[in-house]
Amino acid sequence: MASALDSATEKLASLDIGGSAPNLQKNLHLLSTEQIQLAKIMLETGQSHLFEHWAEPGVDDEEKKAFFDQVSRLNSSYPGGLASYIKTARELLAESKAGKNPFDGFTPSVPTGESLNFGDDSFISFEESGVKEARRAAFVLVAGGLGERLGYNGIKVALPRETTTGTCFLQHYIESILALQDASSKLASGERQTRIPFVIMTSDDTHSRTLELLESNSYFGMEPSQVNLLKQEKVACLDDNDARLAVDPRNKYRIQTKPHGHGDVHSLLYSSGLLKVWHDAGLRWVLFFQDTNGLLFNAIPAALGVSATREYHVNSLTVPRKAKEAIGGITRLTHADGRSMVINVEYNQLDPLLRATGYPDGDVNNETGYSPFPGNINQLILELGSYIEELTKTGGAIKEFVNPKYKDASKTSFKSSTRLECMMQDYPKTLPPSARVGFTVMEPWLAYAPVKNNPEDAAKVPKGNPYHSATSGEMLVYRANSLILRKAGIQVADPEQQVINGQEVEVWPRITWKPKWAITFTDIKSKVSGSCSISQRSTLVIKGRNVFINSLSLDGALVIDPVDDAEVKVEGSVVNKGWVLEHVDYKDPSVPEELRTRGFRINKIEELEKK
Repeated sequence: MASALDSATEKLASLDIGGSAPNLQKNLHLLSTEQIQLAKIMLETGQSHLFEHWAEPGVDDEEKKAFFDQVSRLNSSYPGGLASYIKTARELLAESKAGKNPFDGFTPSVPTGESLNFGDDSFISFEESGVKEARRAAFVLVAGGLGERLGYNGIKVALPRETTTGTCFLQHYIESILALQDASSKLASGERQTRIPFVIMTSDDTHSRTLELLESNSYFGMEPSQVNLLKQEKVACLDDNDARLAVDPRNKYRIQTKPHGHGDVHSLLYSSGLLKVWHDAGLRWVLFFQDTNGLLFNAIPAALGVSATREYHVNSLTVPRKAKEAIGGITRLTHADGRSMVINVEYNQLDPLLRATGYPDGDVNNETGYSPFPGNINQLILELGSYIEELTKTGGAIKEFVNPKYKDASKTSFKSSTRLECMMQDYPKTLPPSARVGFTVMEPWLAYAPVKNNPEDAAKVPKGNPYHSATSGEMLVYRANSLILRKAGIQVADPEQQVINGQEVEVWPRITWKPKWAITFTDIKSKVSGSCSISQRSTLVIKGRNVFINSLSLDGALVIDPVDDAEVKVEGSVVNKGWVLEHVDYKDPSVPEELRTRGFRINKIEELEKK
């Protein structure tokens, strides 16, 4: 042990640290062999400034050791270690300063994909295929963010998807996966019951609270062994174009850190060993989704069916987008040297790229009224075998970018520290040309209701553009459910226009059901019959699996909550005072945050409950 330490010390001494880091030299005896190796990396990569403010030996010694504990975490959590991070940072910072266009030499075109219409024969066929495949899938939720941008101090997955039942996003996701698990297992007659794996990527901000939410609710009915939490680490901040690591302004013995982006999910899955476990168990698909899209699982079965039928290695779930709309477009990029890839191109890059490559009008709507480049909503389905093959080459590293905020046009200094970032949807950038990369377009009313803006920001959104708020997110759940039941033959009343939290929204009947009641359109059609009608002021809550609706006339509130999933037939006329939406002031601190963010509460005056 002593000889190893002596050897490491000699190597460090050979770096002439007396001149570059005299304070480190004085404190060398405090460090372990591993820490001396880390110090060597720091000096070799030009980070001697980190030791300029170190105290004499005997002062802050524990803080000095804690510094190297942090360096060790930063080094081990990044593919290739800190030396690789700093090298990549210098390259990307140099390109940023030079104004290099990452798309130089590429020509955009519309990639191949599948456009689906809810409820038609093709959609139903893809849904059926997707349910069959679900037992061979794993689900990955990217949930590293807090709800601060929404005006909510908790974790985003704890927010209610809708307040009629109070079901939070995480509960809805787990119950949807369990419903798919049951439906898929029933189709695989004779084979053992499958438990679909569920991974949640957390962060320092969300990890303990996510675990607490799961444990305090008995994992919402899922077996704890099905669930894995993978915590994302932050990355070092960069102070200048030389990629000098930033000292934390609150502690001279810490490096300032910031989130690296949700692209880390790939390296975490790779290093966890879960991908191999899944592959050995016969799984075929990995589905990635983000934390607050309450309509996502309406689209999952059909999109998975598209992946299986078309044999896509990568399938991006998308929605139609208007030209120049502030949402990235899935695009095929072909380079002059023959390389090509299908990736998300951000909206502010797509239009100039088209104009620069022979499309003088840029991003324009075609005869459908939409841009031919479908809108990326950051939900991916990857084929597991090719995914493992690719990550084995890259170690899970995703193409990064840097976005420094410069003080002036000289681009020589930053307003504040920056860092490298990566995005989950950039995974296809390193794939070979032979990779089958496609997309599935779903109607926005069915599949897309993200919740990401606070009431004040949402109220400033130009008229006609989506609000993406808690208010609109909940109303879009009711709209989707109303339109789905209309398609199944129920007469659902038209919505009423209201202004809530400064946002003009459609208020449809408050219709919601547990995923176990129906996970596909075929399920719904099999449970609805006769001449049914639901008034605009009505509330319908279906909590049971075996609930059948026949010739129901509803004008009020009806809650169907059978004991032990007993079969319940609902028919006839139901009229009562119902449940009423009451507006609340989002600035009123006496109102719970989760209600303030949406601008209303539900006053449950009268209802009929059927057991």
